[in-house]
Amino acid sequence: MPLPEDNPTPETAGGAQFAATSWTNVLAAQQGGSPEAAAALEKLCRTYWFPLYAYTRRKGYDPHKAQDLTQEFFYRLLKENYLGAVDRRRGKFRSFLLAALNHFLSNQRDHDRAAKRGGRYTFISLDDTDAENRFKLEPTSDLSPEKIFERNWFLTLFDHALTRLREEQAAAGRAELFDQLKQFLIEDAESGDYDDAGARVNMRPNAVAVTVHRWRERYKKLVHEEILRTVADPAEIEEELRRFFITLEQ
Repeated sequence: MPLPEDNPTPETAGGAQFAATSWTNVLAAQQGGSPEAAAALEKLCRTYWFPLYAYTRRKGYDPHKAQDLTQEFFYRLLKENYLGAVDRRRGKFRSFLLAALNHFLSNQRDHDRAAKRGGRYTFISLDDTDAENRFKLEPTSDLSPEKIFERNWFLTLFDHALTRLREEQAAAGRAELFDQLKQFLIEDAESGDYDDAGARVNMRPNAVAVTVHRWRERYKKLVHEEILRTVADPAEIEEELRRFFITLEQ
């Protein structure tokens, strides 16, 4: 997976929407109860729900209980100002969410009643089968739930950037081409790979190479945007990228 190197800015494509869904926006507007801040927080949570579900499962809860708890956590976070019950000092969104979830899970005796009260609300698209199937696909690991949460967080971040890139290409009528060539965004091409790919998509190998290079550059920018959504200070982006590659090696 390529390491982004460009200096990130919020002025990239889709910058207006990006700025409105950033963690800094939530932090800046939260005290005033801004509807925009609530919408931004909800969008961030919709993107990053799976690492929290998987974390809850690894804390020992069965699938149904983990589903209820994750939904109830988001209910409180988004609709009952659960932000007020946790430390809201400026920091990374992933650190905030994990601290908030642990705060929520620590109140065990309230869970059964809370889940029944809030269980009818669904704020995050957390399909029962899909969530558990994704969890079962995770490799066995001796890492702590916290370390695995961090790894899942970063993998979700990169996956969301890749999804955005595919959506852009689909809008330009290149969805099928993207699906044929996307492997080269993640893995380096070996000798002859571009020849084989070119034969499949009716392109010359050098045209395939140029296309992959352009997509990689765009992918880097989208990854930067995704990271910038989740930190309070743009200076933390390079630190987050370093942290990501460290987690992959663990």
